[in-house]
Parts: sequence; structure tokens; C-alpha cells
Amino acid sequence: MLNAILHKLIPNCDNTEDPEVRRRYGVVAGLTGIVLNLLLFAGKLISGLISGAISVTADAFNNLSDAASSVVTLVGFRMAGQKADADHPFGHGRMEYLAGLIVSLLILLVGVELGKSSFEKILHPEETLLTPLTAVILVVSILVKLWMGWFQAALGRRISSETLRAASVDSRSDAVATAAVLVGLAASLLTHLPLDGWVGLLVAVFILKSGFGAAKATLDPLLGQAPEPSMVKAIEDVILSHRQVVGIHDLVIHDYGPGRRMMSVHAEVAADADILEVHDVIDHIERELNRRFHIEAVIHMDPIQIGNPEVDRLRELTRKLAAEIDPALTIHDFRITSGPLHTNLIFDVVVPYEVKHSDEEVKTLLTQKLGAVSSRYHAVIHVDHSYVL
Repeated sequence: MLNAILHKLIPNCDNTEDPEVRRRYGVVAGLTGIVLNLLLFAGKLISGLISGAISVTADAFNNLSDAASSVVTLVGFRMAGQKADADHPFGHGRMEYLAGLIVSLLILLVGVELGKSSFEKILHPEETLLTPLTAVILVVSILVKLWMGWFQAALGRRISSETLRAASVDSRSDAVATAAVLVGLAASLLTHLPLDGWVGLLVAVFILKSGFGAAKATLDPLLGQAPEPSMVKAIEDVILSHRQVVGIHDLVIHDYGPGRRMMSVHAEVAADADILEVHDVIDHIERELNRRFHIEAVIHMDPIQIGNPEVDRLRELTRKLAAEIDPALTIHDFRITSGPLHTNLIFDVVVPYEVKHSDEEVKTLLTQKLGAVSSRYHAVIHVDHSYVL
């Protein structure tokens, strides 16, 4: 059913990497949210005024803020769909993340305002009525919000959109909040206790929790987060499937919005390999990564010594000594230069952020360990940090 509707509304809807297709998904989600939330706002506002229930009135304005959130979603997707220009050579894709962040902030604002109104109602309770009209409106609202949550989540999964996922969380939160309002009014009617304010406060806490979660999900890609391990593994498999590449490191992925990613990585190749052949292979890998993952790749070639017994022995020795400091430490770009008095061991060590030692401590400890093995060994160490999980 959903597929049939989307095919009618969105031409070429399966090509979700196309910015224009993503924009149309956002338009469909935004317009749907605007219309339904405005209808729910009107119904709940009338019901809240009739019943005198602050929780119902607050829930109505929650729906009004949802309509505003849908406008933000609509505008965000339209702006994100704009093509790259001279001032924004990487496109406008991050506008989608900003739209999701604004939606999250609106959720938090509603939670704060609802909490303030509910607290005042606790201090100054008033009699509330659960009329048949109010009950019907609230039940219909719950069903509509559950459907909206499903609809937004389905579209969010299709185009991997944090904005739509945030909207889906908001809709499900609204359904729970409205259900709590309905239960609170029914309990007040049966027990004659002033529960309206307490129910409103509980709903406010739930909305705030949802808002914080949605904000984190949209902030992470804006701040720059580590890529998914599954993506890292898939990229590594593609690169290492070519026999000319013996290892990779320093993989960095830059996210400029859904479908707009760039990456850089260092590929280790044999120092004595045919440079023209290796260059051709690297070009082929970059095109393959673009075709398979829709990602612009830049690959730096690192020549390393292979098949030299002395280099292999010292590389393995250094690897073991680094693991003694912390098992998470790894080395790469290892090479040696030998002289009459010293053998320089030149390499990079990757220090993950969770390692307790500082960069300088790692360099000092590793230098001391190599010096203890032989006074001839002089370490020249560069510290890297891992950008992947």
C-alpha cells in the first residue's frame, strides 16, 4: 500500500540517493504533518476549552508545535535539495540535519512549557470534565499520531533521514502523551482526585526525554561522528580485494548530508611495485567505491618495504611492544634506515581515544621499550588517531 502511494506521489521513488527524490520525500512528509497536526490542534483546543483540562489544552499546543516542526521539515528538505554552488561546493545536504535539530528543539520547548503549565495546575487544581466529545477526539488523536509515527519512520528508513526519524519519535511521544491525558482525565472522573496537573507533568518529562534523544541523533552527524562499523568493513573489503594493496589506515569519512559523503584513506603498497600499475588500480578503487557506496574517495599511496626479513622482524617487534603498552595501539607506515651507529625505526602509531595514555606518554614508553631491546634502535614516531569505530 505504501509503495503504491509513494510511486504515485514521487517519481523514481526507489532512487533515494537522488537529492531531488529525497526532497520529494521530505515534501510529502512535511505536508502530511502540517495538515494532520493542524486538524488535531483545532479539535483538542475546542475540547480543552470545553472540559477545562490544562492537559488537553497543552496537548493541543503540542500539536501546533508539531505543525511548525513539519514546516521546518518541509523547508529543510527543500533547502537540502539545492544543488552545489560556488559558495557551497559540497551542496546543502546538512540543512536536513539542521532541520532535524530545530524539530528537536521545538520538542524540548513544548516539554518545558507543558511542564510549567502542569506545575501551576498542581499548585492550583481545578475541576475537569471528560466529555464524550473529548474522549472521542483524544482517541482519534492517538490513532492518528500512531499512524504518523509509522509513516514518518517508514519514510525515514527509506532515505536514511534523521530528520524524519526525529519526527517519528515526536509522533509516537505525542501518542503516549495523549493516552496519558486520557487516562488521567478518566482517573480524575472516577476518583475525584485532581490528577490533571500530575498527568501533564508526566507527559512533559516524557516529551523532554524524547527531545533530548532526537537532538543527539541530529547533532552527531553535524559535529562529525565515526562511520558505522559495517560501512568501514565494507570499504576495507573492497580496497583489500585488490592484490596490490596490502593494508589501509587513516580512513576518514566526511558527511555533508545524506548521499553527500567524501572519504580519504591511506593504502599501503609495495615500495618496489610498478607505480603506473598501482596508480591505475587506485583510480579503479576510487571509482568502485563511488559506484557501490555513492562516496567520493581520495586514496593516498603509502609505499612500504615488503619481503625484507629485517624490516619484517622489527615491524613485528614494534607491534608487540606497542600492544604491551595498550592492546588497542597499532602501527603502520613502518620503515627503517640503517647507519653505522643507529638504526632508525620510522613509523606511525594509532592511539584510539579510549587509551588512557597521552600521545607523548605513548611515544616515550614505546621509545624506551625499543631502546631497552637495543641501544642502536632510535624511534621516530608520529601519533595518529583512529577516526573509525
